[in-house]
Amino acid sequence: MNLLSSLRYLVALNEHKHFGRAAQACHVTQPALSNAIRALESEFNVVIVKRDRAFAGLTPEGERVLASAQYMLREHANLQNALKSEAHLPRGPLRIAAVPTAVPIASRFAAMLHARHDGIRPVVLSQSSSELERGLDDLSIDLALGYSQRMRVKELRLTAWPQYTEHYFLLRRAPKLHAKGLQIGKPMHWRDAAQLPLCLLTPEMHNRTIVDAAFQTAGVTVQPSIETNSILTIMLSVVDGNVCSILPGALVDTLRGYRELDALPLTGPDVRTPIALISHALARPSRALEAALVLAQDGAWLRHAAAHSGLLGAG
Repeated sequence: MNLLSSLRYLVALNEHKHFGRAAQACHVTQPALSNAIRALESEFNVVIVKRDRAFAGLTPEGERVLASAQYMLREHANLQNALKSEAHLPRGPLRIAAVPTAVPIASRFAAMLHARHDGIRPVVLSQSSSELERGLDDLSIDLALGYSQRMRVKELRLTAWPQYTEHYFLLRRAPKLHAKGLQIGKPMHWRDAAQLPLCLLTPEMHNRTIVDAAFQTAGVTVQPSIETNSILTIMLSVVDGNVCSILPGALVDTLRGYRELDALPLTGPDVRTPIALISHALARPSRALEAALVLAQDGAWLRHAAAHSGLLGAG
């Protein structure tokens, strides 16, 4: 039995919740994956997988084997990358996941990291806050960019490095084309924004929770005209439709070239949400992650992130 391969199959099975899909992801046949899992059960003398007609989850013993498998595979990858690296030349993949509203900043971070260390291969993913928590917990991601208050950093054994603060804008079509791209307009109260047709994220998204809480503080409730879990849908709905939306500065910044748009800072209440890069506090970092954490605290990077987020010079 190849122990590392069998552990990979177990991790894939837990991820895909299906023997056939897990086998396909691992580029092996389903019988080969099933036999490897049974070999693990024989090796440790425990039942790892609950079996019915299909995958039915892991047993408590299987959960313990899975946790060890995730740790061992991460350490194996770290060792491989360390042996290929020199101290000043970190190499290897680095999985960075961000909540959808922070993806533009995560993309800038990955680009700057790769520019400094071209041996690092960043993988940038868009995930919900709950997916970030799971990814950090099971070590399937190395670094998360998200809402540090939402992710209960102390409870979940995570370490956070503050990056910037979200401020919120009403995004709307301008009455007429601007001479030079999107314009930052005068502040608008949340209560007034509630009277407009809005395209908002769906209720399970944490950004929507923030927006709904702001409206509640302003003494109003909102029934959106359009709901979506896609940032692209929100933007195109404003550009090509007759709705407005509410977006943080990091997303508004990506629309600077649109002459037909206005962005109005929202006030009353003044909502500010801290965004941080977050990693697992107990997992030994790879050299690629060490380099990323150095960048996360670099003054030049933090000024760059601030210039493309927050109030965008409106305050």
